[in-house]
Amino acid sequence: MTEQDEAARRRGRGARERILAAAMALFETQGITATGMEQVAAHAPVSKRTLYLHFPAKDQLVVAYLRHLAESGRTIDHALDRAELSPRARLLELFAVPHTGTGPIRGCPFIDAAAEFPDPDSPVHAHTRQEKQRFTHRVIELVRQLGVAHPEILGEQLAILADGVASRAMVFNDPGCGAHARAAAEALLDAATGSLSTKDR
Repeated sequence: MTEQDEAARRRGRGARERILAAAMALFETQGITATGMEQVAAHAPVSKRTLYLHFPAKDQLVVAYLRHLAESGRTIDHALDRAELSPRARLLELFAVPHTGTGPIRGCPFIDAAAEFPDPDSPVHAHTRQEKQRFTHRVIELVRQLGVAHPEILGEQLAILADGVASRAMVFNDPGCGAHARAAAEALLDAATGSLSTKDR
């Protein structure tokens, strides 16, 4: 295959998907800041020209990576999509820390990204803020279905608790943190609904 043919192949369909797959693998193993664009291009593999054609700046690649995680159900709010569960059960699923036992527990990718891009006005930080606001609104909507008096307050409390356990489980590499957070969430829900008998609501 000539160099021209190879270049044409790299510019072909699927380049964007390969770039995202490479970014996901590298970001998750060595962090976003430590991963350079040239490394992503080599890992894809695509030419640097093709990489920058799809993602002119690293910020854009990181935002696309975060969007892909959300769309593929690999984020914390995936539990909220489980329509076969009651609203309460979906809320409590937020505290099930995923762990296959084959590697360290990973924290919330949005919190991780915000920490690596601390400027509140940066595109990545702004995107993570929007995602966390969307997550909180979804939690509030489920809480509202339980008929509690102040769903906004309880929803915010549960969202903070969910973010906290994701970070703590990662720091200690301990999925048991989820059980403690779930117990705290159950106590908050029981207090808000006024009866232990409402657990299946």
